[in-house]
Amino acid sequence: MSESVLLSITDGIATLTLNEPETRNALTQPVYDALERHLDTIETASDVRCVVIEGTGESFSAGGDIEGMSERLTNDDPTDDAVSELARRTRDTIARVVALPVPTVAKVDGSAVGAGANLAIACDIQLASESASIGFVFRQVGLSVDAGTSYLLPRIVGINVAKELVFTGEILGAERAAELGLFNHVYDAEAFESEVAATVSRIADGPTVALRHSKRLLQDGLEKSFDRAQRDEATAQGIVFETADHEEGVEAFLTDRRPEFVGR
Repeated sequence: MSESVLLSITDGIATLTLNEPETRNALTQPVYDALERHLDTIETASDVRCVVIEGTGESFSAGGDIEGMSERLTNDDPTDDAVSELARRTRDTIARVVALPVPTVAKVDGSAVGAGANLAIACDIQLASESASIGFVFRQVGLSVDAGTSYLLPRIVGINVAKELVFTGEILGAERAAELGLFNHVYDAEAFESEVAATVSRIADGPTVALRHSKRLLQDGLEKSFDRAQRDEATAQGIVFETADHEEGVEAFLTDRRPEFVGR
């Protein structure tokens, strides 16, 4: 039996590959279990400087386990318990992705819908192929939003657009999704792999400690006053001033060469 999610770590890049193409990489219990194990590994690995999430086959992820929903609704468990269990599994995993301290990239080739869309936008950057699509289609199965939609989506597209996407369940093509900010870049089929690899390598080659602090500051900044944000930035700068990567960056600038950051 193949692994539901694959993990590889090469040159500081951890790649999580959803590996259930027969279900369009639906977020089933085996997928969640595998993601949890691999996230444990990533969180304790000292050499990971960037995380990429992708899917095999023709989809990034079809979202929630619809067959699992049907089974729960036909057994003796109360409906509320069934829905709560589905929400818990999704919530915990996506929360861990959001909380990863290193930069994260969603490599979206094909459809990302429902909880699969949330998994994509839980990442810091979304890189898409021209065949990619994304939709927050919870209404199609008679459910309200979950998996962090109410937090993540309005912060990307604005509250009015978020409401429209949720109320209609529209599935957006790649270009329209990029216009709304759901995809950072859209690449044609021939350039997709090389462009994603170039962007991910550039992130992974960066000053890891500084990028960790920058990610945290940017995420927290939406909830702070301007004064508090500046004070927290100053605290972080005091830390990164002492890193080897800062010293290397200054020396590289003064000698007009490309810096070679070591991640510490």
